[in-house]
Amino acid sequence: MSVLISYDPIDNKAIGKVSTTSEQQIAILVKKAKSAQKNWATQSLIERQQQIVAAYKHLGTVQESLGLLISQEMGKDFRRASYEAGGAVQNAQYFCQEIAASLQSESLGHGSELQYRALGIVAVISPWNYPLAMANNLLLPALMAGNSVILKPSEETPLVADLFVKTLNEVLPDGLLQIAHGGADTGKALVNSDINMVAFTGSLAAGKHIMSSAASSLKRLVMELGGNDPMIVMASADIDKAVQFAVASSFENAGQMCTSTERIYVDERIADEFEQKVVALASRYQVGAWDKPGVNIGPIVNAKQHRKIVAHLKDAELKGARFLLGHADYQLPFIQPTVVANITADMLLEQDETFGPVVAISRFNDISQAIERANDSPYGLSASVFGGVGAAGIAEQMEAGMVGVNQGGGGAGPWVGAKQSGFGFHGGAAGHRQFAQVRVLSK
Repeated sequence: MSVLISYDPIDNKAIGKVSTTSEQQIAILVKKAKSAQKNWATQSLIERQQQIVAAYKHLGTVQESLGLLISQEMGKDFRRASYEAGGAVQNAQYFCQEIAASLQSESLGHGSELQYRALGIVAVISPWNYPLAMANNLLLPALMAGNSVILKPSEETPLVADLFVKTLNEVLPDGLLQIAHGGADTGKALVNSDINMVAFTGSLAAGKHIMSSAASSLKRLVMELGGNDPMIVMASADIDKAVQFAVASSFENAGQMCTSTERIYVDERIADEFEQKVVALASRYQVGAWDKPGVNIGPIVNAKQHRKIVAHLKDAELKGARFLLGHADYQLPFIQPTVVANITADMLLEQDETFGPVVAISRFNDISQAIERANDSPYGLSASVFGGVGAAGIAEQMEAGMVGVNQGGGGAGPWVGAKQSGFGFHGGAAGHRQFAQVRVLSK
């Protein structure tokens, strides 16, 4: 039996291992999931809710251990990792109540009723950057809707997922929630197995493969496929507020966040002041190991992602960008806080998702030009506009699933991407219903 070893990104030392799941073993998991799902779906919403809430209450016994593993496996500073673990545990009761309310049957009149019933088996394929939160956001509505779940976590963070599932399974019915460990081959085998739905968060390339594989059996899909999120700063913006958001959003989780601000278009009339204040704030960020006091930018998760960020920075340097803070080349495992100006449309920093602690700035003298460049991307996850009068009108023209005016996108409601950033969505009443089969019963 092969094993998957998890490494600390700080020093590349092994911190644990799990057994990988073969294609033959996936068939066994699916068979077990089918049996468990039939019994689970016969229970009422309130009965399912009570069992899930009890399982998450039990999860609280390992909350600190989950936070520690998040830090050790992907490098997130312990304060943020603890928030992630605590959020999954402490918000479960409210989250289940919200899901239950969205899945209640509705009268259509004339003896007809709209029902939300189980689909069957849901494969949840989750990423490494928020290894607990992202998995949790997908598997909870799946379970509440009466489905069974097979979780395939990222191979970068298997230990977090393993403890998460094992602890919940000390309360949940046997076979209802299972885990499949491994890399891309494991994910492909799971997608091709006899399941009913795939809920995926990850890269655009992987999402296209999943969609192609799912087509032959018309599996349901909910996929969030990353972003290249723009920010427009108008001359009328509160500059200090815009600077605070730009830096915080670009640097959160070392920039390894799908809604990180990736490219900023600022009116040339305020650009000098904006850039100076961005540099001043960015210079205060501390880089280092997750357990060091004051650190708020940890290591990049692995060498592959580190190389991608450096390649983007070198490309920008070659094409004439100005480095206001930092430079174009860093050694593993860190990327220092970096601020780059004079970004142009032909640079990788503008064309692709960098996923690192980089503030990338370009100036404009015509707001229509800024809107055009902001929308010139296959991605459309989140966007933001900072400004006074007219900012809301600019936001209406942004091609993104979540747009914020003087704040980030992604407030209340579903987590949804436009264009190639998403297929289906999750969160909010409409998103929870994506995990259910809609049925109209007429009597």
